[in-house]
Amino acid sequence: MAAAAARVVLLPAARRRLWGFSESLLIRGAAGRSSYFGENRLRSTQAATQVVLNVPETRVTCLESGLRVASEDSGLSTCTVGLWIDAGSRYENEKNNGTAHFLEHMAFKGTKKRSQLDLELEIENMGAHLNAYTSREQTVYYAKAFSKDLPRAVEILADIIQNSTLGEAEIERERGVILREMQEVETSLQEVVFDYLHATAYQNTALGRTILGPTENIKSISRKDLVDYITTHYKGPRIVLAAAGGVSHDELLDLAKFHFGDSLCTHKGEIPALPPCKFTGSEIRVRDDKMPLAHLAIAVEAVGWAHPDTICLMVANTLIGNWDRSFGGGMNLSSKLAQLTCHGNLCHSFQSFNTSYTDTGLWGLYMVCEPSTVADMLHVVQKEWMRLCTSVTESEVTRARNLLKTNMLLQLDGSTPICEDIGRQMLCYNRRIPIPELEARIDAVNAETIREVCTKYIYNRSPAIAAVGPIEQLPDFKQICSNMCWLRD
Repeated sequence: MAAAAARVVLLPAARRRLWGFSESLLIRGAAGRSSYFGENRLRSTQAATQVVLNVPETRVTCLESGLRVASEDSGLSTCTVGLWIDAGSRYENEKNNGTAHFLEHMAFKGTKKRSQLDLELEIENMGAHLNAYTSREQTVYYAKAFSKDLPRAVEILADIIQNSTLGEAEIERERGVILREMQEVETSLQEVVFDYLHATAYQNTALGRTILGPTENIKSISRKDLVDYITTHYKGPRIVLAAAGGVSHDELLDLAKFHFGDSLCTHKGEIPALPPCKFTGSEIRVRDDKMPLAHLAIAVEAVGWAHPDTICLMVANTLIGNWDRSFGGGMNLSSKLAQLTCHGNLCHSFQSFNTSYTDTGLWGLYMVCEPSTVADMLHVVQKEWMRLCTSVTESEVTRARNLLKTNMLLQLDGSTPICEDIGRQMLCYNRRIPIPELEARIDAVNAETIREVCTKYIYNRSPAIAAVGPIEQLPDFKQICSNMCWLRD
């Protein structure tokens, strides 16, 4: 949902969380349309290489409160500044599940200094955008404004996370808004399938619960629940103030000291430990033969952000790629799976994904199929996974490495995605990884590495499966598990 010009816009968390962008730096496999245009991709790669040479330094400073201030000054006339907070739905329990997302909704409903109307008018008069979103492990509030308005933007962000009134009338009004948002999410089968996938993969754990929370929680969350969540989780060591565009790090640092210097120290108490979330190979099937298409996700347990195998799984993810009937040229795409699905007319679309959390992750594929092709499509997918473990070629890996690097660089277009990249990486790694270092780590992946790592995480592993729709032809779970070892043609 695009933010309207000069308006305060709440971005639905569901739109931002589907592929786990808020949880990680991982990039969806894209061996599809991009690899079809070889000449354009070559130009893009050359341009991206030139961009690397001109990347400004990311400066980082840690305040006494534990708040980290990170910025990249590219000299633009606009800037993006935001607060990345290491607190999401994973830190909730069954009783308060949905609190983090509810709190995000309340952020722009007025503070001790500004009413909701005053806040909206101030942002509108600045020609700025104010936004927020929640994921399973992070909550983000950010503003995009003219560089000259950086002090006002930081002051507004500080005001909304420290001085929100959380009025009872506003809380009651937002219950209805969130319940309507839940109804919207339920109409998106991708969202439904991925929530089911988390529910079965991380049964009875925090990652298995939804970000929005159950209906009964939304109806019962109180002001005390919101205040408790803030005082428990919004602490200096868990917050990053990130900025990109036309920003001076020294100015940003002075603003951070002025607006956050003492206030974040008032939230006493230890930082809650990360709740453990165990992966379980299992399935959820919701059969509905009235639906025209079957929606299916299958995933194995992957690794957290900082694990040494993360980069290799990113390359493997790119090798699988994605495809949609609207792409065209399926037989000529670099993705072997795209060639097979196009030739056999096995699905309407598929998308590989690699979602990482702090200590675990999901690596897999989402597909949309005709009822009659579900079994054949799944067979081909698992056969392709086994090929990654046994016989992937060096030329395929080289192509995937180049495509991954290009996609990563092209995503950093503008102050907002750069600011998001800084904020996420500071929470994930406590530093921003330089692009040359990231490229070197990607270049170190070869066919042998892919085979070794994929064997470790895919071969003979029990997957998690979520399927919705006319899925009568979906093989039983034992058969799917047996196909993670070997497949007959």
